[in-house]
Amino acid sequence: MSTETMAILAVTVAIAAFVQGSSGLGFALIVAPVAGLLDPGLVPVFVLASMIPLNLYVAWRERDSLDLRGAGWITAARLAATPGGLMLLWVIPDRSLGLFVGGATVLAAVVSLAAPAFTPGRRAYVAAGAVTGLTETATGVGGPPLALVYQHRPPAELRSTVAVCFLVGEVASLALLFATGQGNPDELGSVVLLLPALAAGAWLSRLVHHRFDARRMRLFVLVFALVSGAVLMLSP
Repeated sequence: MSTETMAILAVTVAIAAFVQGSSGLGFALIVAPVAGLLDPGLVPVFVLASMIPLNLYVAWRERDSLDLRGAGWITAARLAATPGGLMLLWVIPDRSLGLFVGGATVLAAVVSLAAPAFTPGRRAYVAAGAVTGLTETATGVGGPPLALVYQHRPPAELRSTVAVCFLVGEVASLALLFATGQGNPDELGSVVLLLPALAAGAWLSRLVHHRFDARRMRLFVLVFALVSGAVLMLSP
């Protein structure tokens, strides 16, 4: 990987870590399209692995606000759907993965913007977990369904619960990708190199997460996702 590519990824990862650490979502929506443009081989392993230390930090920081019931249903459905996400990688040609990532990102952003307010229940938790299992395993992007479920809940509850659900799902997806040869552990080297950028973004989020306007940040993330996803879909 060239120095220029690493520099772009470092800035992107730092911004994404700040955004997700502040609002509870957005890391994969920001990083996946950029990584896909720079090097399609980075998706989804790089995105999934990069989120593990970030979500560990956020889950611990916001542990008092965790929704255990919701996290349980989401995680169960997400694990059940993980093999389906692996199947998507098998049936989608490598040259079309960028188009799929971009399309999934744009669709997720549009749905999140258009969704009406609702009170989540078991069906919503299960649906969000299942969709996340499919999209996150295949593309590294799984936040929008979870954001939909918790978008009208207190910010701390969203951040902590989404972080815990991500943690379990990311480990499961990576294990399955490595076990089936769809991912290579050597790809984790880039994640290690970018840990300082990740830590910087997470640390900055610590300074503002308790007073940040999560609605505006969420809107920013989704608009960014629409633009970056569209660019990825239209790129050669």
